[in-house]
Amino acid sequence: MTTEESTDATEPRSRAVRWRPLAIAVYAVALVAWIVVVGVPTDPFQMFAWMWLAVIAWRWGVPARAHLDFVKDWWPAFAVLVVYLYSRGLSDELIGTVHWTMPIHVDRWLTGGNDLPTAYLQDALCGDPCVRATPPRWYDVLLTTVYYTHFVVALTLALVLWVRNRVDWAAWLSRYLVMNVAGLIVYVLYPMAPPWLASKEGYIAESLPRLTGRGWSDLGLGGFHVILAKVGNPVAAMPSLHGGIAMLVALWTIRRLTSPWRWTALLYPLVMAFALVYYAEHYVIDIIAGWALAGLVMFVVGWWERRRGVPI
Repeated sequence: MTTEESTDATEPRSRAVRWRPLAIAVYAVALVAWIVVVGVPTDPFQMFAWMWLAVIAWRWGVPARAHLDFVKDWWPAFAVLVVYLYSRGLSDELIGTVHWTMPIHVDRWLTGGNDLPTAYLQDALCGDPCVRATPPRWYDVLLTTVYYTHFVVALTLALVLWVRNRVDWAAWLSRYLVMNVAGLIVYVLYPMAPPWLASKEGYIAESLPRLTGRGWSDLGLGGFHVILAKVGNPVAAMPSLHGGIAMLVALWTIRRLTSPWRWTALLYPLVMAFALVYYAEHYVIDIIAGWALAGLVMFVVGWWERRRGVPI
């Protein structure tokens, strides 16, 4: 390659780097405006659009056709996530039997046959009695933020890997998609109600209000979980994919990094679990099942990659 050809090849890259700060700033302003006016992006359509715009901002200045690479690489994953989100609402309709009491018995056994862990946490942190109208505390903002990261952390990790290393991107995305599909299969075979719904329907004597989103209510963002509830299924609780995907992120981080600090990644699924139980979104047994599923997915997909000779 001549010097002139080398210069021509590197010019789009240098142009992208030069315009990147401005493009990212415009993207950030647009995203904040969207959140304030429309709401927090939560469904796959919005997430896909904002992820694509993030890549365009990061690579601003490259030829326009290069931005189509994102669509070509990501559309199969996007299709899987859309099918997952809109199919899980059929889980109780396909089988017809919603399970209510098993997780109640297991969680009571975990506390020695006394109150449910959710009841303990709500009494201690929300108030006695705990009601949705109770003013949120500072830790509610933190816990609601951790809850919401479920919708962005795994895909943000995939987005960063897509930009930096397509092999790692494919490895991570395959695990993430398998995790979602496996969860959907369990939802269909074993539809189970969460604590807040079991309490509402009288299966639990204690009042366990659904507190999700209360930490953001003062910020005007507390309704994001209501939007999700209209699309999802209230009896798709076993296993907890909030807990499971948080553990999947932690296991991936621990596996890929070499620093002794990598083990702090386990704090993420632990805090997520605390939020899920406190907010009455999941029983403890749901979260344990989600963690077990994450470990199984890591093992099975890793085994499959090694068998096929995929570099990991």
